Amino acid sequence: MAKEKMVRRPILEGKKALIVGVANDNSIAYGCARAFHELGCEVAITYLNEKAKPHVEPLAGAVDAKIFAPLDVSQPGELEALFERIKNEWGELDILVHSIASAKKEDIKGKLVDCSADGFALAMDISVHSFIRMAKLAAPLMKKGGTMFAMTYHGARKVVPNYAVMGPVKAALEAACRYLAFELGKKKIRVHAISPGPLKTRAASGLKDFDLLLNEAVERAPVGELVDIMDVGFTCAYLATPYARRMTGETLYVDGGVNIMA
Repeated sequence: MAKEKMVRRPILEGKKALIVGVANDNSIAYGCARAFHELGCEVAITYLNEKAKPHVEPLAGAVDAKIFAPLDVSQPGELEALFERIKNEWGELDILVHSIASAKKEDIKGKLVDCSADGFALAMDISVHSFIRMAKLAAPLMKKGGTMFAMTYHGARKVVPNYAVMGPVKAALEAACRYLAFELGKKKIRVHAISPGPLKTRAASGLKDFDLLLNEAVERAPVGELVDIMDVGFTCAYLATPYARRMTGETLYVDGGVNIMA
């Protein structure tokens, strides 16, 4: 009698992921959405506002997003409305990806010493505290455990000229990930900060002399090339699988090894 052929199911089949921060097809968040979708996960995608919607909607369709909703974390009530919809339509959540950051233009272009209190508070609220608020809302939906991700950058640990206010902000984000990993660990919820190398995203393009950062990364990377959004996406996908079930609180570099170089 012929042996039955074993059918392998996609490793994230049946899982549900919320991805926040898709702006266009170069977004790190979109790389995560594509990777999760490819591995069988259902995805929910948000868009910032009506201006952004036409750019993000085709991408949501490409990954068969079951939930497509607006989210501006600076607007009261929008975050709560999103999680209420997830609760009503899905009833649970397995993966959360926070890939948003913002600061005033003058603070991004200027020096940290010139950053105003209001500017610093804005950058911290959108880039860091919004992740904490999301974690609080997501945790009750992660009934069987789950994985949360936030996007950081090497400028949180070492001085990167022109990264300015975002350096200390991302450092706070990495610390928040560690503390959330500690607080949520007993619920089998794991939390990671992901630190990609320089990528040609819309947000990064606002940094002064960003092209120099890209060129330097290529020259210094042991692998001799830049990473792309799918490298980041598949790293997150791996961390969301049972293969990484006892990894938490890490800041993981996805940068071709640039961070190891002196």
